[in-house]
Amino acid sequence: MGGWFAVDPGPSGSMMRLFCFHHAGAGALSFARWQNRFLAALPAEAPVRVVPVRLPGRESRLREERITSPERLLDELEAVLLPYCAEPYALYGHSLGSLVAYSVADRLRGRGLRPPELLAVGACSAPHLGMPLLDGAELDDRALHGLLERTGGEMPQSSLNLSWSRTMLDILRDDLLLARGLRAAAGRTLDVPVLALAGQADHVAPVAQVAEWSAYTVGGFTLRSLPGDHFFVRDEPVVALLAERLRDCLTTATAAPLG
Repeated sequence: MGGWFAVDPGPSGSMMRLFCFHHAGAGALSFARWQNRFLAALPAEAPVRVVPVRLPGRESRLREERITSPERLLDELEAVLLPYCAEPYALYGHSLGSLVAYSVADRLRGRGLRPPELLAVGACSAPHLGMPLLDGAELDDRALHGLLERTGGEMPQSSLNLSWSRTMLDILRDDLLLARGLRAAAGRTLDVPVLALAGQADHVAPVAQVAEWSAYTVGGFTLRSLPGDHFFVRDEPVVALLAERLRDCLTTATAAPLG
């Protein structure tokens, strides 16, 4: 599928949707294996529909203008998510995606809409903390590549001479600008359960910095560390942990009919 959703969100009243927001420089393919892993982890009576959200300017939306304005992004996400907010849903964001997911939850709360059953943030220091990668938005290709190497980031291609690598660096720069704006606008406390996930070998967002997301909720906070570095989104443990937590959310949410 093109557009915001990488998959069809599914029919009304049949499942809990988990909207997933990708990290900077990436796209919805970050979550390509998640649905099958959820199917393996959850019983048939506790379905979760994984719905990766793809920001403009990458993958099937490569020709679209990338968004660096938090306000514009939230306006557009509010419009596409609105039809699904009457039913139980959860949000997961990875790195930049954590800031997007938090901001979406805050926006929907401000509109008086149903909040997510769970806000899960992964590989992202709390918004009030600094992050060295944010300084990369204004760097040239070689300097940005060096910053990525020093801070534990990565590039899909190793050669800066490849046109695709230059495209990815341009996408990353705009995503860093977006992340900078989202961090600056954050600060409100949510009445939503928050699950914060940190990679044990993550030098971009260490466990102690991820733990400070506790300041952004009065709805209950859990911190869990996982094997892996900044990109543990690719590994199985994160899905197993989310499945365990969402199973509990489903039990609560389905006390009343989903439809």
